[in-house]
Amino acid sequence: MGKLYLGFDAGTQSVKVAVYDAAWKCIASCSKPTTLGYPNPGWVQMDPNEYFNNTVECMKQCAREIRSKGYDPADVAAIMGDGVICGITGVDEDGNAVTPYVNYLDSRTREDAEAINAKGLDIWGRETGNPEANCMFPALFARWFLKNSEAFRNRGVKFVHNAPYVLMHLAGLKGRDAFIDWGAMSGWGLGYRVMDKQWSDEQLRILGIDRKYMPRILKPWDIVGGLSPECAAATGFAEGTPVCAGAGDTMQSMLGCGVFEPGQGVDVAGTCAMFCVATDGIVPELSRPGSGLIFNSGSLPDTYFYWGYIRTGGLALRWFKDSVALKNDDPKYYTRLSEMASEVPAGCNGVLFLPYLTGGMGEEDEASGCFLNLTLDDNQGVMWRSVLEAIGYDYMEITDTYRAAGVPLRRLTVTEGGSRDSLWNQIKADMLSSDVVRYRTAGGAVVTDCVFAALAAGDVKEVRPALEKTITKDAEYAPNPENTKLYRNLLEKKKQLVKTDMKAAFHTLRQMKKFN
Repeated sequence: MGKLYLGFDAGTQSVKVAVYDAAWKCIASCSKPTTLGYPNPGWVQMDPNEYFNNTVECMKQCAREIRSKGYDPADVAAIMGDGVICGITGVDEDGNAVTPYVNYLDSRTREDAEAINAKGLDIWGRETGNPEANCMFPALFARWFLKNSEAFRNRGVKFVHNAPYVLMHLAGLKGRDAFIDWGAMSGWGLGYRVMDKQWSDEQLRILGIDRKYMPRILKPWDIVGGLSPECAAATGFAEGTPVCAGAGDTMQSMLGCGVFEPGQGVDVAGTCAMFCVATDGIVPELSRPGSGLIFNSGSLPDTYFYWGYIRTGGLALRWFKDSVALKNDDPKYYTRLSEMASEVPAGCNGVLFLPYLTGGMGEEDEASGCFLNLTLDDNQGVMWRSVLEAIGYDYMEITDTYRAAGVPLRRLTVTEGGSRDSLWNQIKADMLSSDVVRYRTAGGAVVTDCVFAALAAGDVKEVRPALEKTITKDAEYAPNPENTKLYRNLLEKKKQLVKTDMKAAFHTLRQMKKFN
């Protein structure tokens, strides 16, 4: 019945495995949740073997499913997976974990990051595009393991990410065979030369990490081995099925969202919005201390992107629905709120929401959340639209940062839960003066993995044309120039309020908190 391809996404909250055919139709899929552990305040760690075991169980279920549909698991031409770019574990000679898997949610290295940044070294920005250490960088987790893990000091031979850990075990590889693809390599944050796609001996020396612990760097579609006899028996797939080197989840999601060229962006409109913009390399104006942006290499050659978090993101939206509208048990109430807000003109007749529900940042560290300019004529629709616009003003500021550095944002792809709201998408288009596109399959990291598996198997010659077949446009939103001009004027007023007019008020409000 033709060739098949197996991909998996080893994410923070779950492992998803799927099998696609050559027409990029999903034939089978399965997912299993992962477990997060919190052994100490600020610590977050996981069991890397859970990732492997979940993958095996999901593969077994997929094998059963494709058989029931008349397919043969032996028709799978290659196996490819992606995983978290900011997270590592240490392995021994046999390739087994001797440390927990620690990822970007962990903050145990915060003081170490501050100490590194206090040195003011410029090598980080020059070679990685990341001018400052961040406590979520694997480079800092490696330093922590070397200082604090007796098991790693005694038996550790390599550091690996979660997807390579799974792929190594599927292929029956040893610790010395550890690998990482060139995109996930940039997830280390520090310790490498991003444009050369090589580890940096000078950075590793400064970091105190012996190069012998670093995995070899491969292309995502390089074949590292074949499915081992043990894993073939456990999963139901054929022994010797080629296993690829894997990729980073963010990189694969961007490709799955149709981002192939510099100047295109992706808004991951989830609980904490992630705003990524593709570039053709390091942009010095963006790779400066204090920018708040992270720079990474993509999965394909000569592809790069910056990303940052939008303050509060979807948290403010969920807060309003659950705590203000008191509809925490009604997920469909978002639709009702947007219906009401669609009757409200752009700018909310001057009503402004300041989304600092978890406090401010930088010079506005004392800022707090509040609604301003409300009257008796205003209702939930007005308040909801003002919350959407408040987040949009943060989008405008980060977009201004990109554009001031010469990175045009011509098109923004939206994905995740917030992308289903057409009003929200139109507001983004107006505020950012950019076309906003939504795809039915946006964020398809697993199908992207399967396309890479087909490339490894020699069944496709180029990734982009194949991926374009998997992406179906669902909706497109063009900016309204009048609204764009209005929002630009209101942004300047909002900046004046937050940075100047309300600074004393925020300080007084902070003092009032102390009385409770």
